[in-house]
Amino acid sequence: MRLRVALATAALLTLTVAVPAAAAESNDPVPDRGLLLTVSGSENTWIRGVALFCPPAPDAHHPHAAAACAAIDWAKGDLDALPGSPRLCIEGYDPVTATATGNRDGRPVSWQRTFPNACVMDAVTGPVFRF
Repeated sequence: MRLRVALATAALLTLTVAVPAAAAESNDPVPDRGLLLTVSGSENTWIRGVALFCPPAPDAHHPHAAAACAAIDWAKGDLDALPGSPRLCIEGYDPVTATATGNRDGRPVSWQRTFPNACVMDAVTGPVFRF
C-alpha cells in the first residue's frame, strides 16, 4: 500500500514539474480565454452568469453569443461604449449589477456597473448581458 502511495506521489510530482517546463518553452501568446459575465440582484440576492468567447463556438453557452460579440467588437472592447438596445423603461428601482471579467484580445477586462433595473441594463448593454 505504501509503495502505491509513493509511486502515485512521485508521478504527480513529475507531472507538476514537466507541465510548467513545457509551457515555459513555448513562445505562443496566452490564448484569449473569454469573459465571465454576471448579473446580480440588489445586495446579491440572486446571481447568474455565463462565459462568452468571441468568436463564439457552435456550442456557446451565451444565448446571444454572436450578437454579444458583435456589440463588444463595435465598442472596440469598451463595455461603457456598447451600442445597447435603446428603448423606454419604467422608472422602478430594482438595481442589478453587471460584471465582466476575463480576457479580450489578450487584454485583461474587469468591468462592473450597477443599473437602476434590468430594463435599463438591457437598453444600455444590449445582447451582452441578455442571458
